[in-house]
Amino acid sequence: MNEDSNEDAKLDEIVHSGPGGAIALAAIVIGIWFIFYFAVFLPRGVIQ
Repeated sequence: MNEDSNEDAKLDEIVHSGPGGAIALAAIVIGIWFIFYFAVFLPRGVIQ
């Protein structure tokens, strides 16, 4: 029973720390997309 409470405490600590890694990864992906957009698509201009 003590082992279960230790696991619960660890799980609570992880959950309370929040989704920091996921938010950081999303920010990196969005940043790469903006760099790609401004470096590749805008210089080509409007495709007709």
